[in-house]
Amino acid sequence: MADRRGRNYNWWPLDEKGEAPTWERVNTAILMDIRDELKRLNAAIYCQNFIQIPRVLRDIRRNTTRKKRVK
Repeated sequence: MADRRGRNYNWWPLDEKGEAPTWERVNTAILMDIRDELKRLNAAIYCQNFIQIPRVLRDIRRNTTRKKRVK
């Protein structure tokens, strides 16, 4: 069930009272949904596991390259 704010809500032509929602309400709800998704993405991007990916890839490259032959 959608919460009071209408998060992840499929917009129907009429609301609970049988009235059509205003475009301002629809636009505001869409912007709030976008804001929620951006918050989730930021939380994922700043996760320690995500931040350590470049270091892990450098370690993998360093450990899998062949050593130069000594002549």
